[in-house]
Amino acid sequence: MMKWTFICLCLFQCVYTRLILEDTKIYFLKAGDTVENNNPGLKIYCHNASSKYLAHIWRTMTMHLNTNSDSYVLYDGKTPEEIYQKHNENQRSWSFNLFDTKKHKQLKINPFENMCIGVHIDSPIVSGYIMNLTETRINVWNLTMMIIGIIIFWYAYILSRNSLFYYACGIIFGVTLSIIFLIYIAGKFIPRGKIMYLMFAASMSLYLAQVLWENTHLIIVQYREWVMWYILVTSLISFLLCYRFGPVTNKRTKQIIQWFLQLMGLAMVYNSSHFYEASFSCCIVLVLLYNFPKTAFERGKKCWQIVFPEKRKLLSENQYRQEGVRETRKALKELQNYCSSPECNPWKTVLKLKDPIRFAKFMEGDPHLSKYEIEKHEEEEISKIFEKNEYTDDDDDDDYSY
Repeated sequence: MMKWTFICLCLFQCVYTRLILEDTKIYFLKAGDTVENNNPGLKIYCHNASSKYLAHIWRTMTMHLNTNSDSYVLYDGKTPEEIYQKHNENQRSWSFNLFDTKKHKQLKINPFENMCIGVHIDSPIVSGYIMNLTETRINVWNLTMMIIGIIIFWYAYILSRNSLFYYACGIIFGVTLSIIFLIYIAGKFIPRGKIMYLMFAASMSLYLAQVLWENTHLIIVQYREWVMWYILVTSLISFLLCYRFGPVTNKRTKQIIQWFLQLMGLAMVYNSSHFYEASFSCCIVLVLLYNFPKTAFERGKKCWQIVFPEKRKLLSENQYRQEGVRETRKALKELQNYCSSPECNPWKTVLKLKDPIRFAKFMEGDPHLSKYEIEKHEEEEISKIFEKNEYTDDDDDDDYSY
């Protein structure tokens, strides 16, 4: 009997899933696509993963839900089947999600992963909405986040020992901590005693934090003076506390602050892109450049020369002669220095020479060529010039003969 009951339940589940699949429409969107819906029920909008290129490191995609109603439920997942499963679980049981995305109408998605968004509306009266997908090739916020992360990592040593940075962080931390303290005080007014009441109080405290975060802009606009005075008073109190205790003087504490700033900078660089392989590579390069700047520069220079070798320039005849004279003088100077150094054995050197006296004069500063050799070299050069001129004259006569 139990066996047949289980089989019937499985068949019912299959039929129910089939009906949902037939009734639900799936749309695969690309950048710039727009879909208009006027029917109630569950609709799924998916985006297939894009190819990863280094030029797309700051690429982002956003699904915009344009509707005037708040009576809808959103589901996110990697595949349509995951959306169906979440929808079925939500329909069968009552669930309360504190951080529900039902009020979010701009949904950031990872362009390099398969992503689906399910929109479910029960009422046929308010079922109309428009879903479109937009692409941002270079997200300015992500690019700024990476630049700030690199600056924080690179200058963490200076920042951890700067008094101005110490007071600024102290004031920001004091204002933030005062807001958290107010939320905690608001949660204390909820009656407690049992575990259920304790969990409810914690949930309400988180809910208050969420409401404050979502309505920050509205609070600043409507209660501008109160917010200004609150920030001013808390900042003043934080500054006085920081001034009372003074900047950090312990070297190990400064080192810990430096490490914390560097970790925070690396985290910002890593999370500045959905292309996590590229952002992780940026973190590795940043660490290597910071710890081994000279070695990394030399390796990078060698790799650059291998990939983009320099084009060799051919020397002219005049440049060739000048280079020969320069290198000859350099080699003779090195020879004199070597023979004068303790590494050279003068007696063995003398035994190998045909004219030791001439070599000794060269070591004392005389030229390496004799007057006879210089005159002979000049005669050879003059004869070469005459031969070249005679050859060119013959060529000119031949040209005129034609």
